[in-house]
Amino acid sequence: MNEDIFLSPEEVKNLTRRSRSDAQIRALRFMGIEHRVRADNTVAVLREHVRQVFGVLHGSARRPKEVEPDWSAI
Repeated sequence: MNEDIFLSPEEVKNLTRRSRSDAQIRALRFMGIEHRVRADNTVAVLREHVRQVFGVLHGSARRPKEVEPDWSAI
């Protein structure tokens, strides 16, 4: 599998549900996704960062850490 390091313009559009780059930037900021604006005003988003933000590691969803009460404190 040869994935690009960055999301494609279509993937950024699907992620943000926005077509214009200024609206995409606002949506990415709202979601807490790091991005950079290229010289041609397109948005660059690292694929791996999106996976981390959404809790996906190597194609499988991460399980939240189970929390147990500290019974020794009682």
